[in-house]
Amino acid sequence: MTLSLQVAYPITDDTNFDMDYYLATHLPLVAEHMGEHISSTSASKGLAGGPDQPPGYYVIATMTFADQAALDSALGAAEPVLADIPKFTNAQPQMLIGEVIA
Repeated sequence: MTLSLQVAYPITDDTNFDMDYYLATHLPLVAEHMGEHISSTSASKGLAGGPDQPPGYYVIATMTFADQAALDSALGAAEPVLADIPKFTNAQPQMLIGEVIA
């Protein structure tokens, strides 16, 4: 069963996010430490939360994994990735692990 890990960085009045650092440093760090276990990766920059609504998230990153073993291996290698988060944001990331159904 294909699984996904989504990491969402919510926008609030007291948060900040360095998109340049995220793109140039954090995403390559994800690839370096977790990449061998990931089937695909995408990241979406928040533009809007609906018609005439500001975005609720800076970024939502989605990684897919072939199976639970691949996800577990990636999470086991994620410590340097997690330690890097305070370097580009003070937002508390939200995570969702799910089964890809479509």
